[in-house]
Amino acid sequence: MPNPSPTAPGEPRKLATLEGVLERITYANEENGYTVARVDTGRGAGDLLTVVGALLGAQVGESLRMEGRWGSHPQYGKQFHVENYTTVLPATVQGIRRYLGSGLVKGIGPVFADRITQHFGVDTLTIIEEEPKRLIEVPGLGPKRTKKIADAWEEQKAIKEVMLFLQTVEVSTSIAVRIYKKYGDASISVVKNQPYRLASDVWGIGFLTADRIARSVGIPHDSPDRVKAGLQYALSQATDQGHCYLPEEKLIADAVKLLQVDTGLVIECLAELAAEPAEGEDPGVVREKVPGPEGGDPVTAVYLVPFHRAEVALAAQVRRLLRTDEDRMPAFRDVDWDKALGWLKGRTGTDLAPEQEAAVKLALTEKVAVLTGGPGCGKSFTVRSVVELARARKAKVVLAAPTGRAAKRLAELTGAEASTVHRLLELRPGGDAAYDRDRPLDADLVVVDEASMLDLLLANKLVKAVAPGAHLLFVGDVDQLPSVGAGEVLRDLLADGGPVPAVRLTRVFRQAQQSGVVTNAHRINAGQHPVTDGMRDFFLFVEDDTEEAGRLTVDVAARRIPAKFGLDPRRDVQVLAPMHRGPAGAGTLNGLLQQAVTPGRPDLPEKRFGGRVFRVGDKVTQIRNNYEKGENGVFNGTVGVVTSLDPVDQRLTVLTDEDEEVPYDFDELDELAHAYAVTIHRSQGSEYPAVVIPVTTGAWMMLQRNLLYTAVTRAKRLVVLVGSRKAIGQAVRTVSAGRRCTALDHRLASARDPSPWDESPR
Repeated sequence: MPNPSPTAPGEPRKLATLEGVLERITYANEENGYTVARVDTGRGAGDLLTVVGALLGAQVGESLRMEGRWGSHPQYGKQFHVENYTTVLPATVQGIRRYLGSGLVKGIGPVFADRITQHFGVDTLTIIEEEPKRLIEVPGLGPKRTKKIADAWEEQKAIKEVMLFLQTVEVSTSIAVRIYKKYGDASISVVKNQPYRLASDVWGIGFLTADRIARSVGIPHDSPDRVKAGLQYALSQATDQGHCYLPEEKLIADAVKLLQVDTGLVIECLAELAAEPAEGEDPGVVREKVPGPEGGDPVTAVYLVPFHRAEVALAAQVRRLLRTDEDRMPAFRDVDWDKALGWLKGRTGTDLAPEQEAAVKLALTEKVAVLTGGPGCGKSFTVRSVVELARARKAKVVLAAPTGRAAKRLAELTGAEASTVHRLLELRPGGDAAYDRDRPLDADLVVVDEASMLDLLLANKLVKAVAPGAHLLFVGDVDQLPSVGAGEVLRDLLADGGPVPAVRLTRVFRQAQQSGVVTNAHRINAGQHPVTDGMRDFFLFVEDDTEEAGRLTVDVAARRIPAKFGLDPRRDVQVLAPMHRGPAGAGTLNGLLQQAVTPGRPDLPEKRFGGRVFRVGDKVTQIRNNYEKGENGVFNGTVGVVTSLDPVDQRLTVLTDEDEEVPYDFDELDELAHAYAVTIHRSQGSEYPAVVIPVTTGAWMMLQRNLLYTAVTRAKRLVVLVGSRKAIGQAVRTVSAGRRCTALDHRLASARDPSPWDESPR
């Protein structure tokens, strides 16, 4: 093994070379490829050496030739700092067996690695490379597995080539895999010649990564392609923050700051993006004058094309539904309401309150209506009443919600089948829906619960699929956080002066008044401190130190609640954090909760991916919309549990809240995050028996009234706040700053002629 070379004082140490087999990855940063690993240098006695640095794409079991410098860590001792490496195929039967048995090649585990090397000896890798069909000679290897191994070998070689090319620009392993899967053999050519395509084509690559790649391949700082990509990135960032557009002046200012180029160049490139496109092409962006947020002076709004199309089409379709003379539930135009409501009381045993009665009549007589209100005000019972009456008159009722949990709750409430909106519309790969304006849903009444979660793009797909004459009822709490995706659809539907009739339930029923959860939700929404003394279902554990509050949160969720209330810490208890980062953020808490609830065991397989470890039993959530996965796509916020993990086939399976088993290849694990703790934003539409909410001064900038209100209203039975009274006071006092940039309310109120965008597929 090479030793550190002596150098003169002040001189950089010379590069040394080290060869060894990568035995274990201790830590890997998926963002920049920085890795801490242990390698076997062949010294025997089981001694492993620590190597750190640029090991992007290196896999356990590979033989590596590394160049770097020797160093010493005060805690961990001697280390080799890797600056670059190449993969060296092992030359001995023992090395080949260990290489193949590491799970590196999909389809080969330790058992088949042993059989293959026994059969082919030192020629094993040559056979796989040059004559893979001969693998069928090995006992137990049929044609199907043989082909799988050959394909995996070829794909791995191609991906490795892309990874090594991308190593200099610090692109993560998973991103390199995505680039290869998107472009195949053209990957390196696209990266070299059209790097900004990556930002729009490949999930996980934003403008900043594409820009770093572009810089490394020599694309000029003031290239118009760079500026246009930067403008679209700024708009994309705005949609991630919930805006449907940006005012032109703000977009230009943001782009100048991002790109560090002249304002004039940005204005020119924006004009080109918004110019009339060539036939058959879409414009890059759409510019349009709209009223300013909060009714201010008109602004020039700049939209990404899909969001403009969706906003215009959604408004037009809502107006079209409202205006049609068709009615698929004509029986309710002249129904005897006294008789109908009397019959309903006989079914449910309960009278409707006046507000609820008004909402029921509205839903059954108006083509589009909204029902809103806080917890304990009877929204659920009102929905059940609407469904009972509609079904009594043989109406076809379709029930949907944005999440699997919300759909299950709606089904339990009404006794009728309910599904997620995505499954209802049968979304297909690419995002197109099986049901749309040309093939509408066969439904007389469509009820959508948790409508505050509906973002602009999904709401447009849904409303487009409602048949003329059918009734559409949106149900949700407008005081909760708006959707994770762009838009404020429920709030815009309820806007003053708009055409959509609505009822807001305000009376808290007596039974609900006995609940500390309901009482405190309304107190928080009214700007008052929650009451915690003497409550049986609402508690506060005071801890001013943020780090200690994080540890206490874990103790409460994993041990104290299960011990006192008999609740399952994985299934029944959910930690909801105001933010992802920090000692009491969802990221840190997930690691601590996983240790407490699903600790590692030597006899169970696990998969380390970046800084996370996945195990069977882990509670996980999908963090992007993926229309290619599952029966009808898997969507941002879908929660499930890992039910199996196969190191040989390099795949794990998640059972989602919709009872669908969804497989994930190991290179897709950047789509999953642990969900023992989630941010409050990600909890929308879900309901849990118990929630634990760390409210600390470490999350000061995030503490707002609707955030805390949303978190509290996620609980069915129990809320525990952990943190400081000062932080809770900040959350209760702070009203969310400003509206999102949307023009849906303006378009709904407008009586203009339909736009040419109305018929767009989005």
